[in-house]
Amino acid sequence: MSKNRIVVGAHYGLRDWIMQRVTALVMLAYTVALVVILLAIPHDHEGWRHLFANHAVKVFTLVTFIALLLHAWVGVRDLWMDYIKPVGLRLTLHVLTIIWLVAAFIYAVNIIWSV
Repeated sequence: MSKNRIVVGAHYGLRDWIMQRVTALVMLAYTVALVVILLAIPHDHEGWRHLFANHAVKVFTLVTFIALLLHAWVGVRDLWMDYIKPVGLRLTLHVLTIIWLVAAFIYAVNIIWSV
């Protein structure tokens, strides 16, 4: 007698659902804060340099970018799981997605902390 894994129930997907909502809230908070800040600073190169010279802004930007990457990971992973049936192709797409997200994170850190 083989035991099959039950993939329905109250906890299936709950973690991903919560992660999508929390990361969306982080991105919303950043967007609102950025709009308010942009209304208050001069719209020139020096204004941007002064804004991102603040470490709190850099950290908030990096946290928001991490939230964006996690949000994207959950969405794209679910897309691959739902629509790509061959296991080898699905695994390949998961690995390529992870590589792309890690590369985007490294690129973002380089840009944010170089200002």
